Amino acid sequence: MNQCDWIPVFILAAGRGERMRPLTDEMPKPLLTIQNKSLIGWHLEALANAKIQRVVINHAWLGKKIEATLGDGRQFDLDIQFSAEEYALVINGDVFSPHLPIEKLLDVTLRIRQDLHKRLAHLLMVPNPVQHPNGDFYLQGTDVSNIELVGSEKLTFSGIGIDHKDLFKDLEFGAPAKLAPLLRMAMEQNQVSGEKYLGPWHDVSTPQHLQELSAAYE
Repeated sequence: MNQCDWIPVFILAAGRGERMRPLTDEMPKPLLTIQNKSLIGWHLEALANAKIQRVVINHAWLGKKIEATLGDGRQFDLDIQFSAEEYALVINGDVFSPHLPIEKLLDVTLRIRQDLHKRLAHLLMVPNPVQHPNGDFYLQGTDVSNIELVGSEKLTFSGIGIDHKDLFKDLEFGAPAKLAPLLRMAMEQNQVSGEKYLGPWHDVSTPQHLQELSAAYE
């Protein structure tokens, strides 16, 4: 068995994409394209190249278009399943990170499973973008905290990370929930690790931004 066979990947694609209107009035944001490839398609190709097999995609706004476009995943050599949400939870499937280090994150997943200090999440942190200058969480070494620590750096959560199922164990089944409060509670127990990622990463925020990225990656 391939070491990646057991690792399920969950892509969050349920957001409305308000800042990308009017493009997202008729098209879900994860299906917007850079170089004729959808934002979510970039992720799926990277996952397939890393020998991932199983992917679950949640959706809400225009979710049927996501299902119709991606199908069962055979075009990517993946097994794709969908989780339709009545409410949008978080937006992660719409970031653009063309050289995402999937293999490295898989190694982290294996390491976390063997770690005696139980971690509920591992976050990929990035330098604060122009549209989010104040960042999200503090990174000190490999520890992520919601409070400033000596020598820590406040960075932005990329929307890409590894989550243990116990992070969600107290949620009410079927009820909408936000990820950030769960992460903050885990941080209070020193159960969140992370790393700073300096590779290309973009929160595609406006139609102009989408055009600029398409031109930059020609």
